[in-house]
Amino acid sequence: MSREGATHEGAGPVRGRRLPARLLVPALAGVLAAGCADVEGLGNGGDQGTVRAPQTLWKDIRPAPPEPGQLPGTAAVVPGVTSPDGTLRGVDPLDVVRADITAAGAQDGGTGQLVDPRAKERIARCTQAVDGGPDCPVRPRVLHDLTGDGKEELITALDLDGRLSELRVYTARDDGSIVRVLSRRAVLEGVEVAAEHLAVREPSSNPEYVAVADYVWNPDTGTMNLEQLTLDDCRSLPGAPLTADRQQCAH
Repeated sequence: MSREGATHEGAGPVRGRRLPARLLVPALAGVLAAGCADVEGLGNGGDQGTVRAPQTLWKDIRPAPPEPGQLPGTAAVVPGVTSPDGTLRGVDPLDVVRADITAAGAQDGGTGQLVDPRAKERIARCTQAVDGGPDCPVRPRVLHDLTGDGKEELITALDLDGRLSELRVYTARDDGSIVRVLSRRAVLEGVEVAAEHLAVREPSSNPEYVAVADYVWNPDTGTMNLEQLTLDDCRSLPGAPLTADRQQCAH
């Protein structure tokens, strides 16, 4: 498979519904259980049951704070690779991913905080062939402007075990440095770009839905930040019939 993937045009907006506000429902139920107002047509619905406040589990146990630099959402300059013209079109994506994986693994000491420990072994399977060879786990590059500055970002992923992948997004600065602006370890059921949005579709605990994480550029942090998390009842399946909004759904 060729790494020289064509630039993707923007797709339509991601359709979905917001995650249920679980804490809002008990509060609303409490109001209703307290009785109805004296309005014609409304009556007492009877005992609605006892409404209890949410119970906090393990409230005395807190995770240790992350070590400096060990935040996956932090922008990081990729050492050892540069872009002479300040763009990513002429840069070898394999060189970028290899340098990033090596640096991230050294920084987190193999803990998996910044990169899966298996990634270094997996990328070692890539050869000097144009497409990295048949065993190379790095996906074909996608070039798409996610920052709105008119220059394309590099979007790619390294497949770890046939299910999990390391999603990576890079941008090039005017000084020639290449910066990782998003890293995400996920089951990539689908990845979509639309204008300046990057949507990552993952399986949820309910087989009827997929979780959709929508990332947008944040100029203050210099990273792709999570803007919205939704549930979508359309599971993208190759070969499935197109729906009215041109998505391939399982139903």
